[in-house]
Amino acid sequence: MTKSRIASLNWLRVFEAAAQAGSFARAADVLGMSPPGVSQQIKALEGHLGKPLFTRLPHSVALTEAGEAFLPSVQQALLSVEGAAAGLFGTKYEEPLYVQVALLFALGWLNPRLSKFTENNSNIRLRLSSAEDFASGCDLQVFFGAAPPPNMQGDRLFGERLYPVASPKVAEKIVRANDLAGYRLIEVAMHTSNWLRWLSSAGILNIDHIAFDFTDSTVMSFSRAAAGTCVALARAPASDALSNTYGLVPCLDGLAIAGDQFYWLIYPVRDGLRPPARKFRDWILAEVARQQSQDE
Repeated sequence: MTKSRIASLNWLRVFEAAAQAGSFARAADVLGMSPPGVSQQIKALEGHLGKPLFTRLPHSVALTEAGEAFLPSVQQALLSVEGAAAGLFGTKYEEPLYVQVALLFALGWLNPRLSKFTENNSNIRLRLSSAEDFASGCDLQVFFGAAPPPNMQGDRLFGERLYPVASPKVAEKIVRANDLAGYRLIEVAMHTSNWLRWLSSAGILNIDHIAFDFTDSTVMSFSRAAAGTCVALARAPASDALSNTYGLVPCLDGLAIAGDQFYWLIYPVRDGLRPPARKFRDWILAEVARQQSQDE
C-alpha cells in the first residue's frame, strides 16, 4: 500500500536533531521540548515509515541503517524549506552547523570564547553536542587523543600541561611533592597522562602511602577539589576557565608536565567542509594561534 504523505514537518526536525545529538534528551534541550515529546515524535515518524530509525541504548540512541540512509535527505529537505522561505518572504536564512566537542574542551576553553564566533556569524545556527562518537551528519568534532581516528583528517589544536590544583587553603600547605600524601588525589579514569605519570616526574616512585579516588571527568575532580579536601590535576589550557570557576589554584608553583594526547579538530576524509564548517574551522584555528602567541 502506498504510504500517505508525512503528516508533520516537525517529525523531520525532531528526527534530524536527535540524529545530531545522539540522544533524545539532548535533542529535547536543543528543540525546547521534553524528552518524552521527542520520543513520541520519533515513534510517530517510525510508525509512518514502517521501520525503526534509531536503536535505543541505555543513555543514548544510534541511527539504524534505515536512519543513516534517511538523514541526508531530511537535512537537504529542511535546508531547502529554509532557503525557499528566505527567498520568498525575506526570512533571515540560517545555516546549521553541527559540532561535537569533548566536554572539558567545551566547558573550559570553547564556551568562554564562543560568543566571538556567534556574534560575527549570526546567520549560523550552531548545534553543539558532547557525544563521543562521530555522528552521521556531523560537520566537525573536537576529539582528544594521540592522533585522529581512522578515516578522519584533522588539525591539531593543542596538547595539555598537567599540574596539581587545590583550594587555596590546601594549596598553601603543599610545599613539597611529598606533602600530597596527606590528601586524596582525584584521578580521572581513561586518561593516559595521569597522577602516576606526574608523581613519577616529581620523583615519587613509591605510591603505596598515597590515597586515590577515581572519577570519570575533570569537571567532577575539580568539584571534589573545590570542597577543600582533595587535590586534582589541571589539564591546561583546556581546564583554565574551570579552575577559575571553582576557585582552584596551582600547588607547588604549578610544577607541570606535558601530556601525551592532543585536541584535534576532525572531519571525514571523504567529505568536503560546508561553508559554515569552514568558517568555524578558520575561527577556531585563529583562536588557538592567538592563545599560543600570548603564552609565548
